[in-house]
Amino acid sequence: MASNYTTNFFNRTQTFTESDITVIGAYFLLNVAVGIWSSCRVSRNTLSGYFLAGRDMAWWPIGASLFASSEGSGLFIGLAGTGAAGGIAVAGFEWNATYVLLALAWVFVPVYISSGIVTMPEYLGRRFGGERIRMYLSALSLLLSVFTKISTDLYSGALFIQVCLGWNLYLSTVLMLVVTALYTIAGGLAAVIYTDTLQTVIMITGAIILTITAFDKIGGYSNLEGVYLKAIPTKIIPNTTCHLPRADAMHLFRDPVVGDLPWPGMTLGLTILATWYWCTDQAREPLQKSCMNHIQSSLGYGFA
Repeated sequence: MASNYTTNFFNRTQTFTESDITVIGAYFLLNVAVGIWSSCRVSRNTLSGYFLAGRDMAWWPIGASLFASSEGSGLFIGLAGTGAAGGIAVAGFEWNATYVLLALAWVFVPVYISSGIVTMPEYLGRRFGGERIRMYLSALSLLLSVFTKISTDLYSGALFIQVCLGWNLYLSTVLMLVVTALYTIAGGLAAVIYTDTLQTVIMITGAIILTITAFDKIGGYSNLEGVYLKAIPTKIIPNTTCHLPRADAMHLFRDPVVGDLPWPGMTLGLTILATWYWCTDQAREPLQKSCMNHIQSSLGYGFA
């Protein structure tokens, strides 16, 4: 039943006005335009120019790119969906990052700066010596990125396009890959940073508008809590209770024994994973390096 309902939901005919089509088309064209413009600002004939954006990037696009790298379709759909299904405790994954990012600024970044490294495999190679550990972490990071990040972001983004536009899932995936490849391969890190900056502006603006509109229509947080606890899907899977709202849905800190997200794990155990994700993740190293070079330029010295 659920499968048929989902199929029919995705295959339903969508009706769009000319303004809807104009906004969607303008969004894709603006992404490509920003990517082309940014790629022309930095020399791509050198490794530093292509992979490190010339080591000359202002702080605000770096910060916006770091934000966009940690957000995206996977978070908007996955985290929001988990919150809708299980309650607000899932926000602990993001709140945990606040003090871990302080550790990044005060502990990890100074070590990266003094080491003069570009990537985490390079740091481990210098710290422990040899090439095997560099090759191992590079291969592991690549596999983790493909199977746990890129694939889920592509699927969730394509799913969003499919639901909104009614397009085929595979067509939506290919479209995103082509648009992203146009400016990423041609422009290098500079194109990625500036297009991420554009995405940050769009995401924050859209999220604020959506939040205000949603709370206005539901009548505030107090009404949200009451309506949520009474919300039961019309289409359910027989013989299960997963469709029923949790009694502790509006609790951030949940029971350490029977809770689905026990508070000791969310506040302490998650820190280990968060430290890797926010402080040593290979995918963020180039952006961190650009940030380091900006800091060093402000201080009057830099890497050779």
